[in-house]
Amino acid sequence: MFKATVIIKRRPSILDPQGKAVEEGAKLLGFDNIDGTRIGKYVEFNIDAEDYDSAEKEVKEYAEKLLSNPIMEDFEFHLEEAK
Repeated sequence: MFKATVIIKRRPSILDPQGKAVEEGAKLLGFDNIDGTRIGKYVEFNIDAEDYDSAEKEVKEYAEKLLSNPIMEDFEFHLEEAK
């Protein structure tokens, strides 16, 4: 059993309206030193695989086909044996 953590972010070339709205709100609250806010997704799940390589392959495929939008988003993941 492995624990996977996937972080999904919009590509730098894609506008992030949610990040921009949060940043504008921060400025209204007096956080004047905040710049470049980007909002992403954080996903955790367990995967029952026989070994690290097969778990890695399945996590990558899951993230590519379902968790992220390959046109607008990039992802990275971390995989560790579940305790």
